Amino acid sequence: MSEKSKAILLMAATALIWSSGGLAIKLVQWNPMAITGVRSALAAATLAMLFRGRLTFRFNRVQWAAALGYAGLLVTNVVATKLTTSANAILLAYTAPVYVALLAPWLLGERTRPSDWAFIAVTVGGMALFFLDRLSATGLWGNVVAVGTGLSYAVFTLCMRSQKDASPVESVILGHGLTALAGLPFMFTAPPPAEAWLGLLYLGVLQQGVSLALYVWAIKRLGALEAILIMMLEPIFNPVLVAVGYGEMPGPWAVAGGVAVIGAVTLRGVLSALRRPTFSPPGR
Repeated sequence: MSEKSKAILLMAATALIWSSGGLAIKLVQWNPMAITGVRSALAAATLAMLFRGRLTFRFNRVQWAAALGYAGLLVTNVVATKLTTSANAILLAYTAPVYVALLAPWLLGERTRPSDWAFIAVTVGGMALFFLDRLSATGLWGNVVAVGTGLSYAVFTLCMRSQKDASPVESVILGHGLTALAGLPFMFTAPPPAEAWLGLLYLGVLQQGVSLALYVWAIKRLGALEAILIMMLEPIFNPVLVAVGYGEMPGPWAVAGGVAVIGAVTLRGVLSALRRPTFSPPGR
């Protein structure tokens, strides 16, 4: 098997591993802040071991900003997954390119093209559809928190772009460290059920730790267009796995919104990749 074929298979495996996070979070019966704290502590330790000797922590302002963005992504995604449907949580996170397109001209000096405004309009319209389903109070707040995931995702992306050739691994490890600290007070309110530790180990070591190592290896051997198309497996399979394994079905408006968001993000990613390479940040 060629190196390119291995990279395609590993990138697909990475997307599927990331997509399993929604189901694993649903199945772990514990406080969401405690879940994300333990997951990040395990992930930080796993990544530090896998990348030992190759890490360069600059601890500058931009690296810390990227870490804060990643920590925000991790926390809000887990909380949103617990409060609303997993489909809503992951698909609303994929609105991140909207915020990137809006903020990039001011933060990075990147011009927003006329086509970007069409993309923004379609994505915002799709995002609004998520709120048309009949939601409980917690579901509504879960959607609001999931919008914060997209914003945090955008902050991380913009900060990594501003670092140009910087590796995402150091910022990811710092982000996991900050998330572990944020979740620490919640870990001692009540111990998790014994069976929850299997899910926590999976989330921390494999779903967040090993998967990023696979991503870093594969992304260097794939074109931007190939990576974008393969990574679309994550938002597609996340709600499917939750529906099969947990019995949770997204509402009809959420399905329509998801089609609009994923369609717009995929099309914009494809067009951008055809013009120039695009940074693709690691998943949740």
